[in-house]
Amino acid sequence: MTRRGLPLVAAFFLATTAGAQDVPDEKGTTNDGVVSTPGRPAILPNRWQEDWSVLANPAVTRQPGDSLKYLPLGPGGDHYLTFGALLRERVETNNAPAFGIGRDDDTYLLQRLQVHAGLRWGAPWLAFVQLEDARPFAKASWGPTDRNRADVRLAFLAWQGDVLGGTVRVRAGRQDFALDLQRFVSLRDGPNVRQSFDAVWANFERGPWRVIAFVSHPVQYRDEHAFDDTSGSNDRFHMVRVERHVFGTNELSYYHAWYDTDGASFLDARGNERRRVDDVRFAGQHGPLDWDVEGMRQRGRVGDTAIHAWAVGTRAGWTLTDATWTPRIGMQVDTASGDDHPGDGRVGTFNPLFPNGYYFSLAGYTGYANLVHVKPSITLKPSSTLTLLGAVGLQWRRTTRDAIYVQPNNALVDTAGRGGKWTGMYGQLRLDWKWRPGITFSIEGDHFRAGRTIRDAGGSDGNYGSVQVLFGW
Repeated sequence: MTRRGLPLVAAFFLATTAGAQDVPDEKGTTNDGVVSTPGRPAILPNRWQEDWSVLANPAVTRQPGDSLKYLPLGPGGDHYLTFGALLRERVETNNAPAFGIGRDDDTYLLQRLQVHAGLRWGAPWLAFVQLEDARPFAKASWGPTDRNRADVRLAFLAWQGDVLGGTVRVRAGRQDFALDLQRFVSLRDGPNVRQSFDAVWANFERGPWRVIAFVSHPVQYRDEHAFDDTSGSNDRFHMVRVERHVFGTNELSYYHAWYDTDGASFLDARGNERRRVDDVRFAGQHGPLDWDVEGMRQRGRVGDTAIHAWAVGTRAGWTLTDATWTPRIGMQVDTASGDDHPGDGRVGTFNPLFPNGYYFSLAGYTGYANLVHVKPSITLKPSSTLTLLGAVGLQWRRTTRDAIYVQPNNALVDTAGRGGKWTGMYGQLRLDWKWRPGITFSIEGDHFRAGRTIRDAGGSDGNYGSVQVLFGW
């Protein structure tokens, strides 16, 4: 089954690695520290943020395919077409998806191919289109986050300019959002299919301030035929956000969001969901200490039932810059509300909105609802291109009256109102290697030791492993 994907991998590998060499970074500095001509832009998660006008300079090192990275449209160098592609191949094995309750041992290949074209018309204007083809091979059970054949992922027009002493940026069309650590609003890069929105986005930046506002309809993924994804008025996600740098470059932010969807279903309520969100975050760094603290309150209604939910996420770390491999000692603590009193006319289960599929670990055994999560970790940097992570996660329920939840926000059968608070614990090992510009490798292994409540519901321990290669051009 996976042989269908292998020729594409090989062809793309040859195209991206042929003639590759050590090139200056985006600041124009080579590995030996010598300042040279302006460097090539890095391959970014948001490909539309790359600026390839640097190739107008004939002194910049050329690589195969550059004739399509920069196609000038007239004199000046800042009017040009650019093309690119991103191919991700990931082999995953999981002996107990959803702890084995209703799911079998599974080993498969996830393949995601994205191709894009951008038209930059001077500094103010950008038109960008990205197509995506995401497919699982040999996967026993798959859903909308696994497969989406040949569809439009991004298609928008963007403008920026100077207004009132600051900078205004506007985007209209199909786009995606990634806020902060992507706890609750993410690109959804862990699963095979990313999350997009049909939206109008605007932000204004001046000095330490930034104000963001957008209205959007989340894209609903279908796979009946190519180019069949759509968005509708029944699903809405709107936001107003204010950010400010404080105490230097540390960031303090607040946003209010409107999340609406029809036909929602919770253990204690069903109906149209109208969720109002208030979120506060403070993140920064002081010397070797870094931190990111975020709290969210949710109010509104599901049908006739009131919503009273909340969550808090915290990550902090201390980096030993003078030690070998610059170890970072980290601690992560997350907690989210559950429904304490079923049948009381209030839904207390937190909705993680658009969560990142690998915020806890790539295995994603549990979701961000009715949760207490404590995760100490250590991160090592043997070199500038290699990162090693080791972590242990401990998990409980906030209330036994609500269920244990698995990704993205699904209640585990026969756990609500039964058993104790202890959910289980997991170990995580991960390696990330930036082999050369545009090519990265990742390996992850996770073991989840399930608690008694999961075992009594018919579940078991889980073992997960993955090997991923990412080619960017």
